[in-house]
Amino acid sequence: MSDTPLDLWKLNLDESIYVKLRGARSLVGTLQAFDSHCNMVLSDCVETIYSLNSEGMLQNEERKSEMLFVRGDSVTLITTPDEE
Repeated sequence: MSDTPLDLWKLNLDESIYVKLRGARSLVGTLQAFDSHCNMVLSDCVETIYSLNSEGMLQNEERKSEMLFVRGDSVTLITTPDEE
């Protein structure tokens, strides 16, 4: 049997995933497509951008997108999102 980590992604097609990106960013969206370079297409996506304000407190900004292409070289982690 020659299972690879990308084979596990096939199980998550049309499912919600959490993607951690370089640069203090994260995404939650529905996985529509991917390739061997970890490039992916997410639909109904929410991007969260983390930063420090002038007082040194953590703040975040959210952006919503209907469809988003993510370059694989910016991905650091892929998992299922936390259920709240």
